[in-house]
Amino acid sequence: MNGRFRSLRYYNYRLWAAGALISNIGTWMQRTAQDWLVLAELTRENATAVGIVMSLQFGPALALLPLTGYVADNFDRRRVLLATQAAMALLALGLGLLTLLGHVALWHVYLFALGLGCVSAFDATARQTFVSELVGEKDLSNAVALNSTSFNAARMVGPAVAGVLIASAGTGWVFIINAVSYIAVLASLGLLRQDELNRKDRLQRAQGGLLGGFRYVRGRPDLKVLLLMLFLLGTFGLNFPIFISTMSVTVFAAGAREYGVLASAMAIGSVTGALLAAKPGTPTIGRIGTAAAVFGAGCGVAALMPSYALFGAVLVIIGVSAQTFTTSTNSAVQLSTEPGMRGRVMAIHLGILMGATPLGAPLVGWVADTFGPRWALGVGAAAGLSAAAVGLHYARRRIRFKDDGGP
Repeated sequence: MNGRFRSLRYYNYRLWAAGALISNIGTWMQRTAQDWLVLAELTRENATAVGIVMSLQFGPALALLPLTGYVADNFDRRRVLLATQAAMALLALGLGLLTLLGHVALWHVYLFALGLGCVSAFDATARQTFVSELVGEKDLSNAVALNSTSFNAARMVGPAVAGVLIASAGTGWVFIINAVSYIAVLASLGLLRQDELNRKDRLQRAQGGLLGGFRYVRGRPDLKVLLLMLFLLGTFGLNFPIFISTMSVTVFAAGAREYGVLASAMAIGSVTGALLAAKPGTPTIGRIGTAAAVFGAGCGVAALMPSYALFGAVLVIIGVSAQTFTTSTNSAVQLSTEPGMRGRVMAIHLGILMGATPLGAPLVGWVADTFGPRWALGVGAAAGLSAAAVGLHYARRRIRFKDDGGP
């Protein structure tokens, strides 16, 4: 099997991908239900509260940055994933029971979001670097892109199903279903052929302990530029729960079903973007910068859309560009990093991608509450264009350096 789906020829990757797809559908169902619970049931359309939930859920990725990278580089990643996936299932079950019993309060959601964030910080780093054990270096970029495709294919289904369930059965059942969905990925991890896992990077661990990753990145201008671009877009641009929920509820006065459809519409673009990133070859700074520019322009256009349908159509474009940017950045960072340092460098990458949210989400939520959701999308537009400018400046400097006789 060649081309965009070539990683599926590996038995371990096929098994992992199947389990992850089922679990990812549950994850997107929970994300949709959680945002709706906070925005429409526990508060009076308070976007700042949604931003706080995002901060608590993604902040630990930054706070636990040294530990998550160290664990991914020094412990059996399969065992780490078994533990983290089981813990996330229990957290979903707990929030679901509280909601079904009618005892859930906003502070409960905050607490569960923080717990999920702590567990996810270890899970995300181990999961991203575990891909290289499933397929090896040659097909790593393709496997990363297919992982993103699966994640976003689930994003097309999950929010729409969640919207229907919220309207018909209630928010609590969505959390319960997500808890059950973790059985699939736990089973796939248990059934992997361990003798076929590619663990050569265990023999190539670089020295330096917890700070080794930071020193490594400091000496790599290309990685610093990629991570700066990711910081700009991740902090102020990738705040889709705020953008979509506030535009849906506040601007278009839509219900739970319509909100789920909007989230699924952007996921259509995200799947397309992930497949575009699955083509052979290492992602270039040009591709990544172009994706950032299209993202910025898309957010600007979305802010001006006068109707629900047109807004949903532009979300497809935003989804393509956002996923092309994040998937290509992920692949570029992994492929250009020595195997022995990959866990720590990817922890930095994911710490920025997920941990920048606590800095940007409350601000974007405040902008949405104070000036309106359209202005919040304007912040996302500025973030995308700023990241594109950073990439363009780096590319021009490299060209000029080579023209002057550099390597």
